[in-house]
Amino acid sequence: MEREKFVNILEKIHIHLNSEQLDQFDTYYELLVKWNKFMNLTGITEYDEVLIKHFVDSLAVFNAVCELSAKDEDIRKKLKFNTNLSVADIGTGAGFPGLPIKIAFPDTEVLLLDSLNKRINFLDEVIGQLGLEKIDTVHARAEDGARNILYREKYMLGVSRAVANLSTLSEYVLPFVEVGGYFAAYKSGDIDEEINSSKKAIELLGGEITHIYRFNLPDTDYRRSIVFIKKKKATPKKYPRKSGLPSKEPL
Repeated sequence: MEREKFVNILEKIHIHLNSEQLDQFDTYYELLVKWNKFMNLTGITEYDEVLIKHFVDSLAVFNAVCELSAKDEDIRKKLKFNTNLSVADIGTGAGFPGLPIKIAFPDTEVLLLDSLNKRINFLDEVIGQLGLEKIDTVHARAEDGARNILYREKYMLGVSRAVANLSTLSEYVLPFVEVGGYFAAYKSGDIDEEINSSKKAIELLGGEITHIYRFNLPDTDYRRSIVFIKKKKATPKKYPRKSGLPSKEPL
């Protein structure tokens, strides 16, 4: 995929990058492929596929917010990507979606949290080579990071593309989100059953599903959804439960 095509696809989701930002995405891709040779970061390494399935998919939350802002005044006021929005990416892996969000919206304050130190080392290398500021990496399990007063209920937007059911993801991420903020969970296209089975857990954690944004990745038939959960009240202190329980025994 040529850079021009990448630019055109991003414009379809209302994102306009300058040449420096495009160079940063190229460097990110090169480092991803280089490090992936000796550690498992992604099963997707072809340039075209990384651009669409990782970079564009990560940035789709901005398009979702743009469209939802036209209908929801609260989202329009609170999720402003071109200002000092604070974002916590929990279970970030190779940096998705948090790093693409940071590259596209440099004023955004970003936390990247992951349980594997080797991935944190990779992320630190990318951040250093790209010269990014106002971005922190944390090596911790979500259950432990959420109990740290430095991070608990400190972020306006929580995001995650981690592979887990919505009940489990909500227990991981909602404790990081401040009251009045949102958790945007990246999911596959077919999620109705999962949403229905997660509502009780989300309520227990202080949240409420407000919007489900369904879309196709541009120029593909790849179906995706982003579930927006508003943090209505503080998450009870007993959540998240001790390490391992959220995944083994979802609420």
